Amino acid sequence: MKTVLVTGAYGFIGRNLVASLNRREDVEVMKVDSKHSLQELEEYALKADFIYHLAGVNRPENTEDFMTGNLGSTQHLINILNSNGKKTPILLSSSIQAEQDSPYGNSKRSAEEAISAYGHQKGIRTFIYRLPNVFGKWSKPNYNSVVATWCYNISREIPIQVNNPEAEVKLVYIDDVIESFIAAMDTLSGTNSSDYYDISRSFNVKLKDLEASLVSFKASRDTLVISSLKSDFERFLYSTYLSYLPEDNFGYDLEMKHDNRGWLAEFIKTEHSGQVFISRTKPGITRGNHWHHTKVEKFLVIEGEAVVKFRQIEGEEVLEYPVNGLSLRVIDIPPGYTHSITNTGTTDVITLFWANELFNPEKPDTYYLEV
Repeated sequence: MKTVLVTGAYGFIGRNLVASLNRREDVEVMKVDSKHSLQELEEYALKADFIYHLAGVNRPENTEDFMTGNLGSTQHLINILNSNGKKTPILLSSSIQAEQDSPYGNSKRSAEEAISAYGHQKGIRTFIYRLPNVFGKWSKPNYNSVVATWCYNISREIPIQVNNPEAEVKLVYIDDVIESFIAAMDTLSGTNSSDYYDISRSFNVKLKDLEASLVSFKASRDTLVISSLKSDFERFLYSTYLSYLPEDNFGYDLEMKHDNRGWLAEFIKTEHSGQVFISRTKPGITRGNHWHHTKVEKFLVIEGEAVVKFRQIEGEEVLEYPVNGLSLRVIDIPPGYTHSITNTGTTDVITLFWANELFNPEKPDTYYLEV
């Protein structure tokens, strides 16, 4: 069992790191933040086999607090270890701002130098990560990153400010950060001439594109058109956006089109992968009796009993496929076959449908013909 100390454990990166470490049976996690006493910090530090030093400040009220919160807290941790003869590996979460000559950058760089000196003096591994903007769940808006602020504001219809839409921001995803952090702890054997490490994957994004993606995520509840999410960045950004939804606004309603047959509602639309919709059909009712030149569909009855019928538009033979919600069976609807689905049971039928293209009322590619 490895005992691990996480300082700044209740911040953005700390919460995500602790959540991942807690899943492991071979790790015991000790958590510290600014609310803990120096005595508690010393007690935990002396027990630790590995230390994640994430604590720090980036928006203090006074400029001098940069050094106190970043270098001061780091040096205090090192002093605890040195005074007790400990040689504990440390991973420091720093910032690319350490490359800048600013109060914040100077304080982060000084903390890095203290960690590096400690590691070289003790002959142990230390890990320093100069992180760019990190995005993901639990990041604090108006504090951690532009992504957090924009996700929070856009999801609440609060205006955002874009000073230079063409400007690029370098982003890393929180899960990649945590994966790299944990891998560092797990690979302590051996030596490395460099104390500095990078997250293997990063994303360079223009602010105008970031804004457009987030706005489209919000609009998807109304349009039902969801982004392709084919890139890792889009998937990560969408997951991040949803984590900022107000807790009283997780749900949204779909438009249900009612008629004598039951109802039908569109669920999800995509620009390149078609759409999904759902229907409720009353006993004895038939839907369909039409065919398509190019459009194809999939039918899946999830409740009730039905029969799907097909006929080549120039043929006479009728094909029948019984389906029910007790044994899920997907039925492909090829082009050139007129088709229908009839509720053959005594209860309503619930059917999921997928079509490979969005419905276009100007070119519906749907032609009525009795099976």
